[in-house]
Amino acid sequence: MEEETLFQKPAVNQNQGNTPPVESSVPFNPSPPPPPPPVVDNPPLIVPPPPPPPHRNGLFSSLMSGKLIKILLGFLVMAAIFALIFTVILPKLRGEENKQVTLTYWGLWEDEGIMQSVIKDFETKNPNIKINYSKQDIKQYRERLQTRIANGTGPDIFKFHNTWYLMLSSDLLPLPTEVITRNEFTNRFYNVARDDLIKNGAIYGVPSNMDTLSLFVNTGKLQAGGYEIPATWNDFISVASSLTVKNSEEQIETSGAAIGTFENISHAPDIISLLFAQNGVDLQNIQRSEQRVADALNFYTDFANGEDNIWNSSLDSSILAFSQGNVAMIFGYSWDYFTIKALNPDLNFQIASVPQLSTETSKNIASYWADGISSKSKNQKEALLFLKFLTSQESQQKLYTEESKTREFGELYADRGLAATLESSQNVSVFVKQAETAVSSYFVDSTYDGGLNEKLNNYLKDAVNSTLNSSSAQSATSALFEGASQVMSQYDGQNKK
Repeated sequence: MEEETLFQKPAVNQNQGNTPPVESSVPFNPSPPPPPPPVVDNPPLIVPPPPPPPHRNGLFSSLMSGKLIKILLGFLVMAAIFALIFTVILPKLRGEENKQVTLTYWGLWEDEGIMQSVIKDFETKNPNIKINYSKQDIKQYRERLQTRIANGTGPDIFKFHNTWYLMLSSDLLPLPTEVITRNEFTNRFYNVARDDLIKNGAIYGVPSNMDTLSLFVNTGKLQAGGYEIPATWNDFISVASSLTVKNSEEQIETSGAAIGTFENISHAPDIISLLFAQNGVDLQNIQRSEQRVADALNFYTDFANGEDNIWNSSLDSSILAFSQGNVAMIFGYSWDYFTIKALNPDLNFQIASVPQLSTETSKNIASYWADGISSKSKNQKEALLFLKFLTSQESQQKLYTEESKTREFGELYADRGLAATLESSQNVSVFVKQAETAVSSYFVDSTYDGGLNEKLNNYLKDAVNSTLNSSSAQSATSALFEGASQVMSQYDGQNKK
């Protein structure tokens, strides 16, 4: 029997021989020499003794000083000639010297002008490599990416969502230790990135940013009501209920919080994933926790059910309603800040951590993007060199600076070592601080993948709507498990081929 869950409601001498000298038989006499001897016919034949054999050491030394040295010198000369041929002459004949390589890099969010600041630095250090950056449209991006990689016209480097490994496993090149080691990866990046991008001991990408689901609060409304930003779900319920204003016909005019439905809630799958994670559900295998999933679904939909509801499906989308001042609290990511500011530059709001079950525990949801190398790239060596450069702290800081010239802040750092540089801005630091305790979920929106994420979200939407329409959360959970199992087996099956 499953235990009660928390979301039940409220790295040479040369020697010419050693022959001794021959002694003379005539004693030394300083007198004049005697007359020569008389001539004798047929003098006896005197055969001189044979010369002594050469000493063995003398022979060896002779060889060493002569033939052997010449042979060795010959080998050295030949080796130098071959080296010259293979390293200089042949590459020139083949046109390989300073071979020019062009890499294609597909990005999603930043314009070419911003990316060129880092690209030019790389090209200056690597004059034989040119980077062709292309900003892609997120709509149908994942399908377009895989189709182009399959037919040989895809990019060498590309962005992908942290939840796309099951869909892209055959398209992603495992990164060698020359680019990044596992220890380096673990030390630099958050645990959620380790779990998402290291598979079977291999690293398949490097996070290019980090973002977490946070709570956006209309400062004026909370201050007017005398409320503080809620830290727990119990506080959240109390504040949201108190700030909800209904007219005489019980229609919601001002909502305390946008939560409870699916279609008109931005990041509804992410919010539900947050509840799942905080309630002890394994987000990589939700079927293990049926009761916990059902309880979380009940908790979520209760905000839009019954007479005490604070939200319903007839209201404007959550971000629009928030920008218009018609809702006090919504859930969002860092990019939502710019959307709200564009809709209403004068809106006074702040960003805080999401509510937790208690102030002693913390569990958050991350949704971010990574850079990977195509396994079909014909220039993998150069692509890996660029990826290593692109993900260095220096490059990331330069990109952030360039991005911040066009908007209030850039893409948030995925590197722990750079997080401290964002602490001075409360609205920015919140997203990064939550990353230390964040996990990821396949149930996230805004990936526009047309595959795994969207298919799973459709089943989650059905589960929410079914629960809202008076079906039991248990039956809605069973249907969700059946649909999710089919989707996961389809992509997990492709991954194992």
